[in-house]
Amino acid sequence: MSIAPVKVGIVGLGRWAKVLTRASEQSGKIRIVAGYSRSEEKRTAFHRELGVPPVGDLKEMLSNPELKGIILTVPNEQHFPLAEQVARAKKHVYTEKPIAQTLDDGLRIAALEKQHGVTVTVGHSARLMAGIRIIKERIDAGELGRVAFMEANFSNERALELTPQTWRWYKDRAPGGPLSQLAIHQFDVLHLLGGEIAEVSSIASKLSPVGAEVDDQSMTLLRFSDGKVGYVGSCWTSPGIFCVRVFGTKGLMHYEIDFGTWDTPHRLHEHSVLYIQRGKDGWARREEIRLPESDMFRAELDMFADSCASGRPNELTAHNGNVAVAVVYAALKSIDRKGQCVRIADVMEETRARIGAQARAA
Repeated sequence: MSIAPVKVGIVGLGRWAKVLTRASEQSGKIRIVAGYSRSEEKRTAFHRELGVPPVGDLKEMLSNPELKGIILTVPNEQHFPLAEQVARAKKHVYTEKPIAQTLDDGLRIAALEKQHGVTVTVGHSARLMAGIRIIKERIDAGELGRVAFMEANFSNERALELTPQTWRWYKDRAPGGPLSQLAIHQFDVLHLLGGEIAEVSSIASKLSPVGAEVDDQSMTLLRFSDGKVGYVGSCWTSPGIFCVRVFGTKGLMHYEIDFGTWDTPHRLHEHSVLYIQRGKDGWARREEIRLPESDMFRAELDMFADSCASGRPNELTAHNGNVAVAVVYAALKSIDRKGQCVRIADVMEETRARIGAQARAA
């Protein structure tokens, strides 16, 4: 017997809402049946283009008993206030990455789960790419031996297009530039592949000619709790790339995608590369691995649907989302300290102490 798809609403009807709605159309587990934006024009246009019925009032959406969850594709600073409203309505929460504009708000979103008996799913979809999943499987199977080093890069040309009218221009809205907008994806991926991140050291630079407030280049070194080390680079003044390499005592793996297909992930396998290189014979032992067709956005929506149906969290947890934000904050602090190492635990503890002090003062 087939199970009916979970019905959800979506709030914020911009570009990313369109990407996720199209991905949901390929899923048998979830249906987006209500769309809300403060702009009537956007609601109407979204309905016309994607067929999602518009809702003129957020309270109306949250009071609909048919909706088991709400997808938030709104600006980062709106994640917490809207997630709080959704959780209070006893509906499960999906927020696009990052989990929130600040780590303070990210930890507050995580607390909503216990406070209101809901789950929180964070859209760190990069860890769901087929190539990343295969690397994880090979690591777990011991094919690479002991992993000692990892490196990753996520770059594009965003800083060459910024204007004062775009939110990414400003340090308070896009702290670190590509550090908080692109590298955060790779922090989550390396957290998946390498385990707990203990501390980071980071440097950054501003080289784009447009004059934006944000840095546009960053390099972050990671030390993991088990001793392995890693590197994440992010450049905002070059053609797009997303790549990951993992080095172990028995072999290494390399994964690289065609960034031009990021918004159409079902086509990633067509122009992406994944190989494993074993032993000491160099290129002679390099084996290319065929990538299956997959869709990271459909996969994350399926996970959200499962959480809405079961009431149990999935892999894309609030905790993992907050670790990625904490690494960004530690990297920013390291940049201010001229590359000094900053412990992730210290960043978390300082934030929790601040939240506690604010709660007591209130």
